[in-house]
Amino acid sequence: MYLGEWAAIFAGIMEAGFEGATPVRLLSDPVYGEVDLTATARELVCLASAVAEGAGFISAASASSHDSNTLAGIKVGKALGSGLRIDLDAQRQTLVISGDADARAILAENLHAMATAEDGSHLHIDYYPEHPYLVEGSLPLVVNSPHGGMPTR
Repeated sequence: MYLGEWAAIFAGIMEAGFEGATPVRLLSDPVYGEVDLTATARELVCLASAVAEGAGFISAASASSHDSNTLAGIKVGKALGSGLRIDLDAQRQTLVISGDADARAILAENLHAMATAEDGSHLHIDYYPEHPYLVEGSLPLVVNSPHGGMPTR
């Protein structure tokens, strides 16, 4: 999908007024080594747009004083080489997504599909050998549907 198409989709969703009760929530799970992302449809579309463009920062809900696993946000950037990397900037408590345009386009499309799905589910983004866009060493990411739970179909 081209950047102009993403902008049109984003504008349409913003105009439709998708509302959610929960701001972006990012939890790093030290036991399983993955990050869990919960967001509204609007926030997932914003993230998809940032990923497609290769630039942006999505703020997450503030961590409580007793929860050291809550991350501050998601930083998106471009990278040389092929593929996409999902990493954790421990110092800034930020999830970092960076990659080439083709790899970012695939992830952006997956995020957009999750945002616009009509029922609940979740998306596991995990590296495996010969993954179509993730590079080895990428942090596993679980993206939860804005509708929660599992599909009703």
